[in-house]
Amino acid sequence: MEPFVHHNSIVRKIWGNSDTILVVFAGAAAEFALNKAVDWLYFTGKLPKDPLGRLFSTVNYAKAIVFADKAEAVNAIDTITAIHKNVENKRGSTIPDWAYKDVLYMLIDYSIRAYELLEEPLKNRDKEEVLSIFRDVGLRMGLEDLPKDYCAFEKAREQHLKDNLLNSNFTKDLYQQYNKHLGRMRYLLLIETQRLVLPKAIKPLLWKRHYSFISPAIYLYKGLRTIKLDGLLKAIILPKAYKADIERLNYSKY
Repeated sequence: MEPFVHHNSIVRKIWGNSDTILVVFAGAAAEFALNKAVDWLYFTGKLPKDPLGRLFSTVNYAKAIVFADKAEAVNAIDTITAIHKNVENKRGSTIPDWAYKDVLYMLIDYSIRAYELLEEPLKNRDKEEVLSIFRDVGLRMGLEDLPKDYCAFEKAREQHLKDNLLNSNFTKDLYQQYNKHLGRMRYLLLIETQRLVLPKAIKPLLWKRHYSFISPAIYLYKGLRTIKLDGLLKAIILPKAYKADIERLNYSKY
């Protein structure tokens, strides 16, 4: 059957590795907290009760689409759309179009940022491919006026970051929930990872210090990966409750 994303795609390589997905996870955790539409995620109560589970749900849906055949991917996208429509009906309001785009844009941006942080710089054609695939997802969801090339995407992304992010009471509460559910050590690791991967425009909304203390550790981590010790490191620093979820993020057959 025809795959939604072809087998040699850079997107499969990015989303087939738990390391890169966890960095995407870290970036998304920051943007979910800052987004002006975060009240929608609080409406059901699921986000504050289980912020890690909610974020895993988001990345797992994206991953399921990336590795599905076309029919399965379309069904998954339609399921996501239906879930959001159900929430809209319960609240009696409509999730703004820009909020859907914000999530789509962050998945595109952090896919690229995570891979480049942990692996190597991507060529322009690879970035265009990442955009193209997630653009297809957005079009299936009914989103309009999506950027058609990576240059247009960068401009749209920059404008969205400028217009749609705010450090609010929701932001403070959600970060408190991250701290509670991760524990202090892992929470501090999350913050330092976010400092590594977040766009410059976002960092001032969260902290005065933008430099990450773990920046030199990236080289150490890459070294451990070459001698197959990165799994031991992840076992130490990641929550045991999500060990199975993290293992499922790996997909060896790109």
